[in-house]
Amino acid sequence: MGPHPAVADVRRAVREALAALTPDVPARDEPAREKPAPGVPASGVPASGGPAPEGPVLVACSGGADSLALAAALGFVAPRAGLKAGLLTVDHQLQPGSAERAEQVAALAAPLGLDMAEVLTVEVGTEGGPEAAAREARYRALAEAADRLGARAVLLGHTRDDQAETVLLGLARGSGPRSISGMAARSGRYLRPFLDIPRATTVAACRALGLTPWDDPHNEDPRFTRVRVRARILPLLEAELGPGVAEALARTAALAREDADALDEWADRAYQDCALSDIGGSVTLSVPALEALPGAVRRRVLRRAAVAAGSPPGSLSATHVRAVDRLVTHWRGQKPVDLPGGRAAVRRYGTLIVAISPIP
Repeated sequence: MGPHPAVADVRRAVREALAALTPDVPARDEPAREKPAPGVPASGVPASGGPAPEGPVLVACSGGADSLALAAALGFVAPRAGLKAGLLTVDHQLQPGSAERAEQVAALAAPLGLDMAEVLTVEVGTEGGPEAAAREARYRALAEAADRLGARAVLLGHTRDDQAETVLLGLARGSGPRSISGMAARSGRYLRPFLDIPRATTVAACRALGLTPWDDPHNEDPRFTRVRVRARILPLLEAELGPGVAEALARTAALAREDADALDEWADRAYQDCALSDIGGSVTLSVPALEALPGAVRRRVLRRAAVAAGSPPGSLSATHVRAVDRLVTHWRGQKPVDLPGGRAAVRRYGTLIVAISPIP
């Protein structure tokens, strides 16, 4: 008799995610194999294309249903793929008893079949608001731990519901297709195996495995924007528009990401054609070459030029980029356009210069 359907779903998702790291992850549940000797992949066949993969695969686990189901699935799949796996849990120190809770989560690693666990204690600042500050502290701690442990990947427990919430928040910001493309299944070292799995499945998987998730009080606090989207907006949309809204929003994210990725690749090539120079924080672009580009591509090129010149990407808004774009499309002898980071853009003699302000 096979595993509960929800358990099978989360294991399959993790197995497919790990297959992107190594072809030796089995396609279905198989008996555990002995871990291979150094230099030999899980298949038992010596590698021919280079050294065998090294370093553990880590899972970020808060103790909630999503990350707990992810940790359990990794603990099942990893040894069958000849991979070492570990658990990281972050203590944000924002609630009484958080240290004890983090230790309890870390103690789950061995029973779940994971090789190691660490508690990462962080100091959460205030910049950008509590949600953004906590996220920044968490990702910084995960990245430092991954570097220190030589991790091949860090698995994150975001589900299809989280993706739908992200799309709605992006729509509210109104900052273009990249904003509604949501979270990527793979972003650098981070893997999100559950983006096609609803939250209800992770809850059911935990129940079937006899695991008791921890319900973070912050996930019910309406002071946080994402909580209001989760608790009020999405249920309202489901009630008024019918079921399947979260799935449709997640599908929209996937389609928008494909389009945005394609435009970004086009813009990368176009930048090489437009850039006359890119040296020492000063970028010079050919205006005729920019004029020949579609607006969506041209504005991506202009954003890249501003960042290359030293303008902080987090502060560079669509409004800034459109102001620079008008130097190309609606030239009337305008003054330089000020950009974040003490940079500016100016048009001169058929070129667009982005450099430290004031531009000589």
